[in-house]
Amino acid sequence: MNAFFEHHKDSIQFGYRCFDRILLNGLIQPFQQPERVLGFFNAYREGKRVTKRTLTEIADQFQYWVKNRSKKWNAPILEPPDGDDDDSRRDKFVEKYFRDAEPKQVVAILKAREPARILVALGDKGNDSPHLEYKQRWVNQYNFYVNDPPWGRMFVRMCPYFPFSARVCLNQHHWLAIRMAAEGIDFQQSTHAFLRCANPARLQELADSLTTRDLLQCGQKWLAAFTPFITDKERKHAGCQHRLFFSQVEYCDNLIFHRRAAVDELTQRLLDLHRNIGQPKKITTIFGRKVTKQYKGKLQSVIEDLDLPNPVIRSHYGHGFAKQYVRDDRLLRTEPATNNVYDYGVNKDVENLPQLRTRMSEIIDNYHNVQQDVMETFIDRGQLRKLAEPTILSSGRRIPGLKLDHPRQLAVMHSLVRFSNIAAGGKFTTADLYVPALDALGATESQYPLASFR
Repeated sequence: MNAFFEHHKDSIQFGYRCFDRILLNGLIQPFQQPERVLGFFNAYREGKRVTKRTLTEIADQFQYWVKNRSKKWNAPILEPPDGDDDDSRRDKFVEKYFRDAEPKQVVAILKAREPARILVALGDKGNDSPHLEYKQRWVNQYNFYVNDPPWGRMFVRMCPYFPFSARVCLNQHHWLAIRMAAEGIDFQQSTHAFLRCANPARLQELADSLTTRDLLQCGQKWLAAFTPFITDKERKHAGCQHRLFFSQVEYCDNLIFHRRAAVDELTQRLLDLHRNIGQPKKITTIFGRKVTKQYKGKLQSVIEDLDLPNPVIRSHYGHGFAKQYVRDDRLLRTEPATNNVYDYGVNKDVENLPQLRTRMSEIIDNYHNVQQDVMETFIDRGQLRKLAEPTILSSGRRIPGLKLDHPRQLAVMHSLVRFSNIAAGGKFTTADLYVPALDALGATESQYPLASFR
């Protein structure tokens, strides 16, 4: 629970947090070094030479296999709309193919030219011992859209070229919908959000119950199915199965309000006050990572889509950002996302799912706490009265209270209650307070030197 939720809870119908989009990179580790590739062919493929022709044949065989399976599965091979590589738009494009889909059904296959790291053989065509290197190339890749029993709608992107790099895209909202339906919980889903839920507490319990095993079981099952070059025996004995790593992760906090008017009023205030959040110290505090001289990423806040009914507040840090926006009429979503979980102090292996969930939840709490501090219009909860009272030390010595009507005292207090100090974690130096105090007094450094301020 954070200060933002506590302050607005009377206007909130219910709330929940879960992962939204989870994009996983899959790679076969024994195939990441050329010498280990040669060892695999020697041990499991009767010492076959790894040449240009061999690598071309492997890719051709995969594409023949895709065409054959497409007919067997009755899943059309499609070109993406207008060559658009935006996954969210592709999801809308294939949505009609998911209608009445059976469990475990591959409903469509999108073929698109995209970059991939592939193994290439350098040398003449007749050279049976070429030099092997990994290169980044633009090649045709296949996106298999699947109706998975536990996960619902998902897709797996496979590169037909050795070493068969892959991506798995999941969304926990589909996973949660299937589980709530199985438990008989009444809910209303709008794409990637729940607008009504008869048991919000159980919804949050289910969201928090997602484990690494859930990711691995789904990912490795379909990656094995879509990598026909490798046999089950080779997966078991040579370790030739895909390992999964976080590529892009979104974790969302969803607050569903009773009335749209309350959301509109709140978001207008947030947009007006947003400039106070977009300063480096505040963004660093929200993301909980120290900015050093070696830092090279973005460190800014922007308001996007101002021409649309629901503008987006986006605060950038490193390879990620936190965005906040209204969707589906009454839902306020705060969503940190990253293309590199190292920015959050978490390793990429999917085994680190619990740590990543905790870290991203902390980012949401920090973001909300800073927003609520900025929106508060009062500073006195009894603290001013206590400052004016004398202090009695343990020795019995009496120290007078502050004179709150003294100009210099008021200038210091003006510096102390700035929102930037709150967002910076309550940490500041005397020098940080000095310049704002001068501004409050309307004095120059010669009239009120730093030594006197101290």
